Amino acid sequence: MPQLPTPSVRFVPLPPRVLDALLAGDLAAARTATGVPLSEWFLSDEITWLWRMRLDQIAADPRAADWIVRAAVSVPDGVVIGAAGFHGPPDEAGMVEIGYSTDPAYRRRGYAKAMVTELLRWAAAEPSAVTVRASIGPANAASLASIAGFGFTHVGEQWDEEDGRELLFERPAR
Repeated sequence: MPQLPTPSVRFVPLPPRVLDALLAGDLAAARTATGVPLSEWFLSDEITWLWRMRLDQIAADPRAADWIVRAAVSVPDGVVIGAAGFHGPPDEAGMVEIGYSTDPAYRRRGYAKAMVTELLRWAAAEPSAVTVRASIGPANAASLASIAGFGFTHVGEQWDEEDGRELLFERPAR
């Protein structure tokens, strides 16, 4: 069986006006503001909680806007396949935490690994980023597989109020 080419993605910012439009259910306005064909998934219960959380985060720390969630667009075809970003800018120790989610219509095609690749490239280009973290629920086999091969080391666990037990993985930003 021939091996499919490794997918590639680029990120498109989702500024507050886009997050507001998504929360209002106005997909047309969000598409116009981003210039990319955001899918109905961006209005689904699976992801809309994130828009509210990120808007609150930007209100508390405006510099977070440059770091948080973006639409992930496949290259070269321009299909929006998910969302990815960091949980915020590097902390005082230089740690950034990645986050990514693939639209169910595009899962199991390598897009999560493509998003991780681009997030790591982004972190490596930022001088203040020293360590990249991924926190993943122990039952999330797909996400655990997505970070495999990127040099992450299991460094511990944490309890997340929304997600429960999470395994912590870290690697150098460069």
